[in-house]
Amino acid sequence: MDPVIEGRGARYTVDELRRQVEALGPWFHDIDLGEGVRTAPNHPLGNFLEEIWAHVGRYLPEDLTGSTVLDIGCNAGFYSQQLRRRGATVLGIDHDERYLAQARFAAEVNGLDIEYRLMDTYDVDRLEQRFDYVLFMGVFYHLRYPLYALDKVAKLVGRRLVFQSMVRGVGGTVPVPDDAPITERAMFEHPRFPAMYFIEKRYAGDPTNWWVPNEAGMEAMLRSAGLRIVAHPFTELWICEPATTTPSSEAPVRRGARSGPRPSG
Repeated sequence: MDPVIEGRGARYTVDELRRQVEALGPWFHDIDLGEGVRTAPNHPLGNFLEEIWAHVGRYLPEDLTGSTVLDIGCNAGFYSQQLRRRGATVLGIDHDERYLAQARFAAEVNGLDIEYRLMDTYDVDRLEQRFDYVLFMGVFYHLRYPLYALDKVAKLVGRRLVFQSMVRGVGGTVPVPDDAPITERAMFEHPRFPAMYFIEKRYAGDPTNWWVPNEAGMEAMLRSAGLRIVAHPFTELWICEPATTTPSSEAPVRRGARSGPRPSG
C-alpha cells in the first residue's frame, strides 16, 4: 500500500506527492518532504543548502520561540523551514509567485505554519516593522540597485542579519583612508580596494546577475548601511548586527576559512 503523508491541510500518497513536486518544478531548493521524496535530489550544486545552514545555524539561537524572522528572497523556503522548526514566527518574501507556490506547498506537506508574501526587496520598508533576525541570502547580486535595497533591509534588523552574496576578485581587505585628495589614484588600483563588478549582459547564463562585489567591497557596503560585522564564517557569508546595539560576544569579527560551500546561483 502506498504510504500516506499528512500535511497541515492535506493528505498525499507518495505518488501524488511526486507528481505535485514535478508539476511545481523546476526547484532550486532541495527540500525533504518525507518518505524519500525530495524536491531537487539531483541539484547541480549538490547539498549546498545544508552546507550553508550548518554555518548559519551556529549564529542563531537553538530556541527561537517568540522571535520574528524575515527571509528575503525565500525561494522555496528551505531556510524558512529551518527557522520555523526552531520556533520562530517566520515571514518569507519573494518576487516570484512560482517560488512562493513551491514554498507554500513544501511548508504544508511538512506541517509548518509559515507566512509567505509576494514582495520585491525594494519594498521591504512597507512591512513597517523590525524583525529579530533577517536573512538576506543569495539576493544582493541579482539586484540592479543593490545598495538601495541593502539600506532598506538594514533598517529592519533588530538583532542580527545573516547575509550572503556571490563574491569575486581578490579576497581579503586593505586599509582605506577616511578621505583622500582628488589627485589620489593609486589606491583604486589596489586589487583589494572595495569594488563591485558590473555584469552588462549575463554571468553563469543568468541575466539577473547584475553586480558582483569583491570581499572588501561587500564589507564596506554592509558597514555603510549601518551594520557591524560580527562574524565572517566563509568568503560569501557575513553575520551582522545594527551598529548602534551593544557589541555581542562574537565581536571582533571572527573570520572563517577563505572558502566555503558552493555559491548559490
